Amino acid sequence: MGGFEMTPDRAETLALQALGHVASDPDLGADFMGANGLDAQDLRRGARDPVFLASVLDFLCQRDETVIAFCDAHGWPYDAPMQARYALPGAQETHWT
Repeated sequence: MGGFEMTPDRAETLALQALGHVASDPDLGADFMGANGLDAQDLRRGARDPVFLASVLDFLCQRDETVIAFCDAHGWPYDAPMQARYALPGAQETHWT
């Protein structure tokens, strides 16, 4: 799927796939839910919230091996999760000066 524009709609689609990927992996799911104090009901509610979906991508993008496994499983290029993250709310660049 290389050479595409990451629109907000496409970013939400990728983030929903990422949520399913995280939730279906017992270790990833436990890490994500535990770190954020969430339960399964929170995940279902969050699937409708672009800010929550952005947090899923933040979590996914913390480790290269997690990004690689997700992208390999879903046919996305390896840079797609980060592109999607920047297409969703709350990803403004941080200026340290």
